[in-house]
Amino acid sequence: MRARLPPNSKRPAKRVGIGMRPPVNPHAEAWIRQGDAGALNKGDCYTARLTLDITPALRARIKVSAFTQGVTVADLLRGLLEREFPEHRKEDTP
Repeated sequence: MRARLPPNSKRPAKRVGIGMRPPVNPHAEAWIRQGDAGALNKGDCYTARLTLDITPALRARIKVSAFTQGVTVADLLRGLLEREFPEHRKEDTP
């Protein structure tokens, strides 16, 4: 247990100097940037959030299906929507 200092006593402040910035490690920088390669490039693909109200039972079925396919729910639903609403549909062309 520490002894308490009286309220009026002044404790010398500890100062910790901030040293020079460490040199950049090119391997570490490459490793950090490597994680960005698998992600969607925001410049290439714009995204928009879509909110749907569904029943808890449907949500559970979607989650089970995504799990058994080894994908995320978002990826499963994106694929489903892409198949149902392709960018160029035959009916849309004259």
